[in-house]
Amino acid sequence: MANDFLTAISERRSIYTISKESTISDERILEIVQETVKHSPSAFNSQSSRLVVLLGEQHDKLWDLTTDILKAIVPADQFEATKQRMDGFRNGYGTVLFFEDQSVVEQLQAGFPTYQDRFPVWSEHTSAIHQFVLWTALEQEGLGASLQHYNPLIDEKVRAEWSLPASWQLVAQLPFGKPTAPAGEKTFQPLEDRVKLFK
Repeated sequence: MANDFLTAISERRSIYTISKESTISDERILEIVQETVKHSPSAFNSQSSRLVVLLGEQHDKLWDLTTDILKAIVPADQFEATKQRMDGFRNGYGTVLFFEDQSVVEQLQAGFPTYQDRFPVWSEHTSAIHQFVLWTALEQEGLGASLQHYNPLIDEKVRAEWSLPASWQLVAQLPFGKPTAPAGEKTFQPLEDRVKLFK
């Protein structure tokens, strides 16, 4: 039923207060990630998305290196707030990194030159779909998450730390864990300003 799907969408929220606990097993987390990658649509069936799951010490390492990078560029009098934000993400159970394989994008550009300027945009769309599907699926399993974008600041160190291909371009980070507080109130703009029907 579409209503079940729409309910899942409506329940997905940004959760920033998370703990180092999980409501599901690591095996279940991996299964959800794999199903997301397998079944999420992509332009021209490019299947260009690449996901990396970081748990335990590997998750901590991501947010430690992100903190170190930010410390070098954030003014000292503002860094405490930044560190608190990083600590909040580090407090989670894990992080999923979303990449787009640029070698796939380049192959499509060569194969379909008429659309070559559109493939990088469509690649971003593909990643966004994967982000939304996984985020919603994890929420349905009782996990809280929030989407983050510390790329391109951390791209080089992330690729080096986990020996990832140079063609993998980092798009987003999704720290997750068991929620320790509810999401804040959400407001909506008038639908009549956002949706038009013609028949």
